[in-house]
Amino acid sequence: MALKDRITEDMKAAMRARDGARLSAVRLLLAAIKQKEVDERIVLSDADVLAIIDRMIRQRRESIAQFEKAARNDLADAEKFEIGVVSAYLPQQLSEAEVGREIEAAIAQTGAAGARDMGKVMALLRPRLAGRADMGKVSGLVKSKLPG
Repeated sequence: MALKDRITEDMKAAMRARDGARLSAVRLLLAAIKQKEVDERIVLSDADVLAIIDRMIRQRRESIAQFEKAARNDLADAEKFEIGVVSAYLPQQLSEAEVGREIEAAIAQTGAAGARDMGKVMALLRPRLAGRADMGKVSGLVKSKLPG
């Protein structure tokens, strides 16, 4: 089943269960997916949906930091709940060792010799690791492994 279809089915299940909080989080995700489809006049693949989920999680984490800084734990808790609902659609996260192996393979494959080749390495890693690793951390690891 396509990821978008699974999300739609989960929305229907949340409606039937009268789970308002879960329904709201799933509807936010579906709205973001539909918005991108309408804007670009395309049907999103699972990889595109994963990119949207990644972006939503990143936004929620930034919001949580701001809410906690402002002592608004009620809003931070709501954002944490949404992260929990949305992250359930991500594939199994890779371990640090697996990410390290992917980085080493990408460096070897691109022939990266220094920091200026980081873009090539990241361009190769992004589709491989989308939704399976935090790309911010991956970027830092790539930078540390490249000389100069």
